Amino acid sequence: MSKTILITGASSGLGEHMARAFAARGHNLALCARRTDRLEALQTELMAAHPAIRVEIAALDVNDHAAVFTVFQQFAQAFGSLDRVVVNAGIADGRRVGTGHFETNLHTAQTNFTGALAQCEAALEIFRKQNSGHLVAISSVSAVRGMPRHLTVYAASKAGLALLMEGIQAELINTPIKITTLFPGYIRTELNEGAGKLPFELTAEDGARLLVEAIEQEIRQAFIPRWPWSLAGRAMKVLPLSLVAKLV
Repeated sequence: MSKTILITGASSGLGEHMARAFAARGHNLALCARRTDRLEALQTELMAAHPAIRVEIAALDVNDHAAVFTVFQQFAQAFGSLDRVVVNAGIADGRRVGTGHFETNLHTAQTNFTGALAQCEAALEIFRKQNSGHLVAISSVSAVRGMPRHLTVYAASKAGLALLMEGIQAELINTPIKITTLFPGYIRTELNEGAGKLPFELTAEDGARLLVEAIEQEIRQAFIPRWPWSLAGRAMKVLPLSLVAKLV
């Protein structure tokens, strides 16, 4: 059954590839990001490849919190309703804490947590009014444990997002509103294109495909891909912190 799906951060990386995967499944799309030129190109591509679907776009910086509410409401009004919101927009530009890069780390924390909070608030206002909807957040396998070096603030922001989603889920567990939190492992996107070979890394296309499959099942939580990250995630919670630091 066709759904209307809003994806933030849809101009590149996992957002862009999830949009393609959802479009191939016949879903209508509400896509937003800062780079409207790339959104326009993606809109043209998707509508040409899948003429039966509807694709709408809007400029959005998730750190402009008032704009998040405005854009989400505009999409809901344009489509009549929203069935799913994917909180995907985020950055991975962290630095070692205490090395003179507070502004960089602050921006990562604000984008990945406060910006995500604004998205959750805006989505749930719509879902509560509809008494239906599916809220999805893209966290990270790094969220299961404190991470050293450049990952410290990124991991903390993604852990905060995961706990936020768990709290929302606890409140809405017996309602028609569904909550999904996904913990992807290493997926090669523009965010990490300068990094060396990453453990068990997936291409953005393969990673997005697995994310979409999990989202469509409306499961509460999942590591992506399940192997090896489901096992690794559990292990990371109990391993000595000194050993975890060496694994990153």
